[in-house]
Amino acid sequence: MKLSIVVPAYRQEATIGEDIRRLEQALAATGHDYELIVVVDGLVDRTYERALAAAGERVRVLAYRDNCGKGHAVRYGMAQAEGEIVGFIDAGMDLNPRGIGVLLAQMLAHGADIVIGSKRHPASRVQYPPLRRLYSWGYQMLVRVLFGLRVKDTQVGLKLFRREVVARVLPLLLVKRFAFDIEFLAVAHALGFRRIEEGPVELTHRFNSTIHLGSVWNMLWDTAAVFYRLRLLRYYQRLAEHLHDVQAGHDVQAGDVQAKSV
Repeated sequence: MKLSIVVPAYRQEATIGEDIRRLEQALAATGHDYELIVVVDGLVDRTYERALAAAGERVRVLAYRDNCGKGHAVRYGMAQAEGEIVGFIDAGMDLNPRGIGVLLAQMLAHGADIVIGSKRHPASRVQYPPLRRLYSWGYQMLVRVLFGLRVKDTQVGLKLFRREVVARVLPLLLVKRFAFDIEFLAVAHALGFRRIEEGPVELTHRFNSTIHLGSVWNMLWDTAAVFYRLRLLRYYQRLAEHLHDVQAGHDVQAGDVQAKSV
C-alpha cells in the first residue's frame, strides 16, 4: 500500500526544510511506502527553492506563480497523487506529523472512507486560544445543521481519504480557499461515503489568535455557497452523475473496440 501526503505551503521559507524532514520521519515510521507532495502556493518567497533543497527521492515539489489558496493547493497535489490512501497536512508543523500514522492505523483498522484529525477527540493534546475555540464550536454547529455531518471538528489541517473517495469527489470541487474542507466532506457524504471518523491530534498554535472579521465572513460565504450548490441546485450530484455516464460511455466504447479486435 502506498500513502500520498500533500503539503500546501505558503510563505514557509523559514520552516519548509525542517517540515519535510519531520514529515519523512513520520511517514517512514508508518512502515508503508509513501510519497510526499509539497505544493508551493505562489512563488512569493524562497519556499520553493528551500523545499527543492530538502527534497529526497520520495518527495515531489510542485509550484505555480500566483497564490491561489490552500484548497487549490491541496487539490493540485491530490490530482497528482499515486497512493491508495491520499491525505494532506498543513505546513509549519503546528500539527505533530506523527498524527498521520495514528489516523492511518485507524483507517485501516476500521475500514473508514475518511479519517479527520479532531481537536475535540478525547485523546487529542491541544494548545488552542479560547477565542478560536469559541469560533470553532459555533462553526461546527452550523456545519452540522447545514450538512448533517456528524463530526465534532472539520477544520483541522490533517485528513486522510481512500483513493476511491478522492477519485469521485475531487473533480467536483470548486472552493479554492476558505471552505475547502467543508466542501470535500459534505460532497463525499452526499455521494454516499458515510464512514467518516475522527482521530486524535497534537496541536500547538504558534500564530496570533486574532481572527479577522474578513476571514470569518469569507468562510461563512463559501460555506453558504457550498450549501446552495449541494442542497438547492444539487450541482455536485448532477455533475457526479454526468461524469459517471461519460465514464460508462467510454468503458462501453473501449469494450466494443476490444471485442472487435478479438
